[in-house]
Amino acid sequence: MTRAAFPARFRDAGAAAEAARWVLHAHRVSAWDHRLFHKVAARHWPGGDRVLPRLSKAANHGGLWFAVAAGIAATRHPAARRTALRGVASLAVASATVNTLGKRAVRRARPILDNVPVVRQLHTQPVTTSFPSGHSASAAAFTTGLALENPRWGAAVAPLAAAVAFSRVYTGVHYPSDVLAGAAIGVGAAFAVRGLAPTRSQLPTPARPLSDAPALRGGKGLVLVANASSGQRTAEPADGADDAPAEEPAGLAVVRALLPDAEIVLCDPRSDDVAAAFDEGAARAAETGGALGVLGGDGTINCAARAAVRHGLPLAVLPGGTRNHFAYDLGIETAEDACRAVVAGDAVAVDLARFTPGPEGSDGHPGYFLNTFSLGSYPELVRMRERWAPRIGAWPAGVLAAMRVLHTAGPVEAGLGGRQRPMWQLFVGNCTYRGLGVAPVRRHDLADGLLDVRVVPGGRWPRSRLLAAALTSVVGRSPVHSTARLRRLRISDIPDGTHLAFDGEVARAPRELLIDKQHEALTVYRPLDHGTY
Repeated sequence: MTRAAFPARFRDAGAAAEAARWVLHAHRVSAWDHRLFHKVAARHWPGGDRVLPRLSKAANHGGLWFAVAAGIAATRHPAARRTALRGVASLAVASATVNTLGKRAVRRARPILDNVPVVRQLHTQPVTTSFPSGHSASAAAFTTGLALENPRWGAAVAPLAAAVAFSRVYTGVHYPSDVLAGAAIGVGAAFAVRGLAPTRSQLPTPARPLSDAPALRGGKGLVLVANASSGQRTAEPADGADDAPAEEPAGLAVVRALLPDAEIVLCDPRSDDVAAAFDEGAARAAETGGALGVLGGDGTINCAARAAVRHGLPLAVLPGGTRNHFAYDLGIETAEDACRAVVAGDAVAVDLARFTPGPEGSDGHPGYFLNTFSLGSYPELVRMRERWAPRIGAWPAGVLAAMRVLHTAGPVEAGLGGRQRPMWQLFVGNCTYRGLGVAPVRRHDLADGLLDVRVVPGGRWPRSRLLAAALTSVVGRSPVHSTARLRRLRISDIPDGTHLAFDGEVARAPRELLIDKQHEALTVYRPLDHGTY
């Protein structure tokens, strides 16, 4: 290489020598790359000729990883679903980076296949450039994403990812450096996703105020009321099914194993008075200085919370519904989590929000919510979803109900903060929610003393405004909805026939409402460490 070939900044001898050393290093890396490629091609790998080309093909367009993610999510454990989602998100970022930047920046030709046995070669050769390896980037990103959320899943999938990366050299479509560079991009993509969406271990512990609760060894003193039908509305009941006994919720087997001395009351809302069951159970627990327990969804937990507050008892929450927002925001994802907290006596204080009919200062009978309250489109969506869910399942019913509401519903005009205004949707959260949209589903603090109020006003093009708010809005920055953090909210002049929704339940709205908070009114068991029983 001549001196004239260097840019002007390398014209001095020292800079030219440094550039020459870099060129020499590049030649050495390239020579190592080719030698290693040819060694892999020349060596016979038992079983590799049949397995690795097929594995490489299975990973085309991320198909293999989507299948693995679906298998992980099929366990229906919340942590598994989060792990699968993080893996897929990391894969998407890595794939976009490779295809938009990597392949275009370095236009390296694919290896020559003269020394690669025909039996190993792919039937359809890739047409893109060689550097970096997109398959390796996807494999590394997916596996690293899994590991950041759940190290066990990451360790389980890592050998498969390594085999996919090696298969790209084995089949002759990439040099080793292509694979290494792709893997580095994949790992970086997973960490970038973690920077945008922290893992559960990085988030602050929800409901931080600690509270006193009895440690119930073996569950002695715990009266647990289980909703027999929670989370089971997935198919239309057969003729006479209302008279058939409901199946016992799966979480009760865990309770019987870990809390053998607990009293369990199985309650079927189709035939039993759920509110009365909680009151009777709370009275028995209060006599022994114990606690009230609940296994069910958010609506059932709402009923249990009211009974626990009336009797001054701590509440043990076992997720057993379809969504379990309150339990998950507490950090309780499984029955084991709740049982561990009951045994240890670990508990926190959380806020209880309430809505009272009538003008401010009236003695109307209040209702309570642990998660959300809403007027407008959402109550109608809930009504449709609950009507269709027994026939087609909860999630399809939710999608169809949302489409129907967008097509048919209209805004509600009511007084908000002393001013009459049309509202497509009013959302009030018990404590501050994080994330996107007018009704995000994650809280980091369940005792902040605030109401999270979000309004999509009527105005022009109300349906388009609602859809835009749901898909693109960011809290405090959206042109299509407004937000506020309040301690109390008065709603007046609510039209007759309007419905309200609270914690997944629907009721007819009164003419006026006052929404406020009872700060740290409820004590709830939750694990504060990862100890064992």
